Amino acid sequence: MGTWYVLLQRWHLEVAVVLGFLLDLLLGDPEHWFHPVRLIGGLVRELERRLYPKAGPPVAAFWNGLFLWLCCVGAVGGSVYLLTGVLRQHFFLAGFAFEILLSYQLLAARCLSDSAAAVARALKEGGLAAGRKAVSYIVGRDTEELSEAGVIRATVETVAENTSDGEIAPLFFLVFFGAAGGWVYKAVNTMDSMLGYNNARYRLFGRAAARMDDVFNWIPARLAALFLMVAAAFGGQDAGNALRIFRRDRYRHASPNSAQTESVVAGALGVRLAGPARYFGEIKDKPYIGDALRDIETADIARANRMLFLASWMGLIVFLLVRVLLGMLMAGLALKLQPAALALPNLL
Repeated sequence: MGTWYVLLQRWHLEVAVVLGFLLDLLLGDPEHWFHPVRLIGGLVRELERRLYPKAGPPVAAFWNGLFLWLCCVGAVGGSVYLLTGVLRQHFFLAGFAFEILLSYQLLAARCLSDSAAAVARALKEGGLAAGRKAVSYIVGRDTEELSEAGVIRATVETVAENTSDGEIAPLFFLVFFGAAGGWVYKAVNTMDSMLGYNNARYRLFGRAAARMDDVFNWIPARLAALFLMVAAAFGGQDAGNALRIFRRDRYRHASPNSAQTESVVAGALGVRLAGPARYFGEIKDKPYIGDALRDIETADIARANRMLFLASWMGLIVFLLVRVLLGMLMAGLALKLQPAALALPNLL
């Protein structure tokens, strides 16, 4: 085998992550391509059909929901781990290509930015009605009565929140826990989006999904906020105000993680995000994030996208550097412990 092949076997994950990252930036998520998230969604719906309690004490809904969560995480993580491991062992190049594909389909920076840019384009070319329709594809709130500023605000919020959920968090788990870890995170995030509602059906049944999503996102959300602050400085935005608003408003959300990135983007742009919004016909009174130092404008969507891409590149570089450094430290520790390990049988 050539030197390149030996090196590729040693660094297969790092190379796969970089190539997957670049493929996402180049291709995004083509509409006609099948996405593995659909399989996860189908699994969640089938498990929900079988496990949602039709009768019994209310607490049964919680335990059944927890069992669903464990089944889904185990099925997704186990299948990805076994598939990638078997392929790499017996058909290395096929396994490596599969790892690239899994890395590519985990990341969503291009898809997120394209969707946000489509809203800006719709507002410019088709007016408010077109903007409302375009933003309805990427947000969960009711959009029929949104003003132009409301459409822009909802889009910027989506970019800010999903910088963590759609890019930095999956990148974090992918780099440090491999393809299986990345797809476990994707399963956790998908279950939260499908089951993590505070309503009569899911308040107990979806509680495990909602709480575990908070746990998995705790570190990545704060790293994403840090990367966005640095991105604000490099992108010509107000990094000082981003830090100020982050410190003040980072917990102004029902989730302990969502406002981490929203507060940074609001401060960097000098606009006010969040606030009351209508969901399924009912007004939800959410607190505002940021200060309205100026009126929000369509150009803020492009500014938020620029911060997204800069933060994504920082996440890739920092995570890979930390992984390499940790690998070197572990290798050095193993060398130091080797003489003791060799001498241990003689002492027993």
